[in-house]
Amino acid sequence: MQKIKRDLAAVFRHDPAARSKAEVILTYSGFHALVMYRFAHFLHVHRYKLLARIVSQLCKFFTGIEIHPGAKIGYGVVIDHGEGVVIGETAEVGNNVLIYQGVTLGGTGKDKGKRHPTIKDGVMICSGAKVLGPFTVGKNARIGAGSIVLKEVPPNATVVGVPGRIVKIGNERVDDLDQSLPDPTGDDIKRLEARIAALEAKLDSRQE
Repeated sequence: MQKIKRDLAAVFRHDPAARSKAEVILTYSGFHALVMYRFAHFLHVHRYKLLARIVSQLCKFFTGIEIHPGAKIGYGVVIDHGEGVVIGETAEVGNNVLIYQGVTLGGTGKDKGKRHPTIKDGVMICSGAKVLGPFTVGKNARIGAGSIVLKEVPPNATVVGVPGRIVKIGNERVDDLDQSLPDPTGDDIKRLEARIAALEAKLDSRQE
């Protein structure tokens, strides 16, 4: 119950649109998902694992948020506009973590045992980010929208891009982010043009 109260209080810290406790309790799907997860986790810990999975699937059906009952989630967590959020079985989420819609805390399919990430206190994970693998995201780190993070993130770091790259630690920039996007079709056309030019040059040399 204390964790649920802290989750409720955290919504007001992070969401200026929240106007009353009644509004959050009745209409916030991220809060609903955490309440259902805490019940499912209780069942999971007490070996009612099938019932726990049923509760988690009901949560997915009603909220669009899938949290495995085996995951470990601290207090003061906010799942904001949480549609599409997935948190895997061995994921660990610390206190006061902010998670936006479309985030996945998943595995890569290659690991056994601990397969999912550990998210330390105060981390913010923005919309659509994918954090994949059994590594740690350090305290107060920031994961940019749409990033795919595949390796350890130090505390206070900002990670962006695909694959994720550390661009800041604290207020110090450590990498200049390349804003250009890949253009595989354009690259193929350039290679074909170069090939055609080489073949034409070879034909010209034979005709001479």
